[in-house]
Parts: sequence; structure tokens; C-alpha cells
Amino acid sequence: MDYKIIDGHNDTVLKIAEEGVEAFFNTNGKGHLDLLRALKGGMGGGFFAIYTPDQVKMPNMEDHQTAQGYALPLSPPVDESYSLAFTENMIKLLKEAESLSEGSFELVTSVQKLVNCLEEDRLAGILHIEGAEAIDPEFKRLHHFYEQGLRSLGLVWSRPNIFGEGVPYQFPSSPDTGPGLTQSGRQLVKECNKLGIMLDVSHLNEKGFWDLAAISDAPIVATHSNAHALCPISRNLTDQQLDAIQASGGVVGVTYSLNMLKENGDIDLDVHLSEVTKHIYYIADRIGIDHVALGSDFDGATIPNTIKDAAGVPKLFDQLKKEGFKEQDFYKISHQNWLRVLYQTWK
Repeated sequence: MDYKIIDGHNDTVLKIAEEGVEAFFNTNGKGHLDLLRALKGGMGGGFFAIYTPDQVKMPNMEDHQTAQGYALPLSPPVDESYSLAFTENMIKLLKEAESLSEGSFELVTSVQKLVNCLEEDRLAGILHIEGAEAIDPEFKRLHHFYEQGLRSLGLVWSRPNIFGEGVPYQFPSSPDTGPGLTQSGRQLVKECNKLGIMLDVSHLNEKGFWDLAAISDAPIVATHSNAHALCPISRNLTDQQLDAIQASGGVVGVTYSLNMLKENGDIDLDVHLSEVTKHIYYIADRIGIDHVALGSDFDGATIPNTIKDAAGVPKLFDQLKKEGFKEQDFYKISHQNWLRVLYQTWK
């Protein structure tokens, strides 16, 4: 495939933690992403998320059905010490994968290093933390993680922490589900701006979104979200949020996660690829092709059988081509829009 892909979000480090670092180098049919399938599918770079799992077992969606869909409660907060230990171990695993890759996988901290990987058919990993529970209010650990390679941060996952609150998984639902950023959350936004850490609004509730938009001097980014107008789940972005992302020069990474695609909220493994591409078209029509990218959520969500895994992403471009997508725009959604935002954000 001619279009090198930068993917906005994956949870593959969780798979590595469960199965061992060797899982990253073996295509064994498990999960969605490993080194071989990534390179086969044209992936040149990706945001590798470090997410701290819940400390308590949460109920299944089936236990929270409503007349129209479902309404899962927010996960409870996790302990700072628990999250810190988990995050440190995940970073260690990512660096071990890098050292064992013989140069095929590199954790990058600059746009030039990312571009080098794209040009040399190597996979670039961008260190992302999803949910800032491991970060202290004085931000000493933020600086520590920056030295470790952190270049992208989501203030929250779908639970509260000392910085803000995420959205619960609810359908149908507005993303306006809770309070805005705390004072510490506002300070964290400013500190990330100073360091050059990209901020991710995926999972952040709407009040928190608008707080961040008012404070941040960097492009607003949603690494793995879709259009609320097409699928009214709490996790998707309203038209007004999309407009704010455009105004900031930001980008939306369209996700393949099944629960965020269809208008009726159905999770259909055999859904047609047009259910993904319609979100690309909608966002491009609303705010411009310069603000649309890809954010799969591989190894963190249920993915359509029509894509299946990282090796199947070229099928999405084939579908766009069938639908008359302009050839020059493939480069923008595959990697150029991500590169532009990172140039504007990273110091």
C-alpha cells in the first residue's frame, strides 16, 4: 500500500503484558496488532496507549440495558500507587519490545524520528498514557514520564480522577455527563502545553472538553472518536466539538470500534466498511479533510470482521476508493494530518 499509516490509538501493550513481549513479534491470530501485521497493513506509526485496568470487576453491558440501549455506570477511581506501578511496568515492556526488534520498532520522541520510520518501513511507537491516574498533583511524575518518552496524554479514561471525569459508556447519550476539569486538571493542561505533550480528549466528558479547549494553546485532538450525529454514544463528538477541533487546527482519529459506528448502536461484527467510512466523510464534510485521521483502537475494542486486524486496514482505503475518495486525500488521513498536529504540538 502506498499510504503509510499513523494510527491514533491501540491498546496492544495490554496484550504484551498478558502474553509476554514475544507476542509482539508472533502473528498467532490473537488480538489485532503485532509487528508483522502492522507492517503488512502499511502502518508506519501508532500511539501505543498505557491504560490502567479497573481494580474491581465492572458489570457487563447486558446488566445495564435500557429501553433504547444501555447505560453503564462510570468505573470507580483507581489508586495512584496501583496505576503508577502498572504504568511503569508497561513502559518497561514497550522498551523491551523496542530493544528486541533489531531496529524494526522504535519509540519516537520527535517528528523527524517518526518521519524516518515512515520512510524506512519501520514501525514508530508513540508513548501515550490513557488516564492520568499515575500522575501526581505536583506533576513530578509527568516530567518523569516525559523523560521516559511520553508525548501524548489523555487526562481521563471512563472514570473520575483528580484531574477530571470521563464519560460512562451510554447509548443513546450526550457526552455532557459530568463536571468539568478540576483546578489540578486545568494546571495539567498548561503543563502539558509547556512540555509539548499532545492532549487527547477521547473519553473526556463535554464540560471537560470545553474547559480544555479554553485553556490549551495546542491543537485539540481526539485520538479515537467518531461523529455523535451518526452514532449517539456518549463517547462520540458533537458537531460543536468537531467545530472546536477544526478551529484549533486539531484532528479526529476515526475509530473502528463497533459500538461507536452505527446509528442504532448495534454491535455487528459483519458490519459493512461503509459504516466506518461514513464517519470519515461526515467529519471531513463538517470540518475539512485536514482534520480527519485514523484511530483504530486495536486490542482495546471489538473490530469489524471486514477489517479484522492491522493487516486489514488497506481494505478501508479500498472502500474509500470505491466511494470516490480523492487520491490526494489518502495521504492526509493516513499520516499527513497527524504529522502536522505533532509538528505544532511537540517541542
